[in-house]
Amino acid sequence: MSVMDSDTDAPKSKTPKKEKNKKKKDVPPQPDRIEVAVEVVHEHPNKTAPVVGYFPSGYDPVKNHASGSGPSEFQLYRHKNMSKRMQFVVRPPGSSVEFVGTSFSGEAAAGHRAMFALGLLDKEAGTLKIVPIAGNKIFRLEPKVKGVDTGDNEPANSTLEEMTPQQKIAETTAIWGTKKDIEKAKKKLALKQDEDPNSQRNLNVKMKNVSVKKSALQSTESHVSRNIPPYDTSATTPQEAYVLDKIILTGEWNYLEDIYKKLHQEEKADFSSYPTFVRNRVEGLRKIEDESEKRKLSCIFSYINHLIKFKDQHSFDVFTAKGHKIPNILRHKFSNTFAVSELRRLPPEKISLLISYVLVLTLFADNFKTYCTDIAKDLSMNVLAVRRVYEQLGCKLIRQKSSLNGFCATLSVPLTFPAELKDKKRKR
Repeated sequence: MSVMDSDTDAPKSKTPKKEKNKKKKDVPPQPDRIEVAVEVVHEHPNKTAPVVGYFPSGYDPVKNHASGSGPSEFQLYRHKNMSKRMQFVVRPPGSSVEFVGTSFSGEAAAGHRAMFALGLLDKEAGTLKIVPIAGNKIFRLEPKVKGVDTGDNEPANSTLEEMTPQQKIAETTAIWGTKKDIEKAKKKLALKQDEDPNSQRNLNVKMKNVSVKKSALQSTESHVSRNIPPYDTSATTPQEAYVLDKIILTGEWNYLEDIYKKLHQEEKADFSSYPTFVRNRVEGLRKIEDESEKRKLSCIFSYINHLIKFKDQHSFDVFTAKGHKIPNILRHKFSNTFAVSELRRLPPEKISLLISYVLVLTLFADNFKTYCTDIAKDLSMNVLAVRRVYEQLGCKLIRQKSSLNGFCATLSVPLTFPAELKDKKRKR
């Protein structure tokens, strides 16, 4: 019986070449992990938060102190009226140079969206305190010669001036808002341009080169006493007699495109919820080939619709307009113009003013020759009462024998009101 030699005849195990060539990698030592209790410390109005700054020049106050020259002097100056306006000064001992950083100029003036905080770790106590830093700014400490240019000139419009809530919302919307929100914010801004101080700058200089029509100014101002929309007695065409730009403001046209969009729908749009005056003129709108003219008239019809629905919503005995949605920009304007009371009702004189606005817009819609019947129905008024309002607006009433609609209101120029017309007849 033969016996196998274990040293020579036994099969040898083979080591893969990859394992032989594989070198052991040095694994870096893992830092010790500790569990801590986190405490967030909020800023206190009567206490100064830690100040954080850096030296772009490479100066190190710690090394300077270790060299035996003594500790540096640190001082923080704060504006007495605006607490966020600060100046941080570091003065090395025995040096003619000091390091100055501000929170209102230079690098600190650049806008940023981050919130800075300082973490204080106490390993023995096992706590981590998170504290805010002064002014939420990191001061860039620039070297300056003592007594020469030590104070930065504050800009006229500092970035640290307190922002109004509206400005904060606008800034946030511009950065994080959706496209729709940004467009809506731009439209609101367009209506408030006259409130912007920058838009009023150098106004006196600009007005020197502007010629003013005194008659137009007087007639535009007197519309309040007549309780009618803004007008111009010096106008030479019916289109200029009533100032459309002061009735429908520039920023409002984009909110009046509902009818114009309905006209471009593939399926036939439903206009049953609109006033009779509008429904009777939809087919005429469809036939207009000029798109800009079609859009303008559609917006005027939409404005008429919102005015009538606003009147109905603030009436005791009308409930058909309860679910109608008026754009916020128009609702706010209507509430101010027509002085809605605490009981959500319109005073009688403001109802008359609203009716005058509607009738003036019907003149624009019908090329300054309109009938009284359908709009009287929409306003829940007697046709005779509507005719009187048209006359108060300076229109002439002409009986149309060939028409079932009766009287036609026509606006002619120069604009003449009933009282002025009687005075002219007496003088004759």
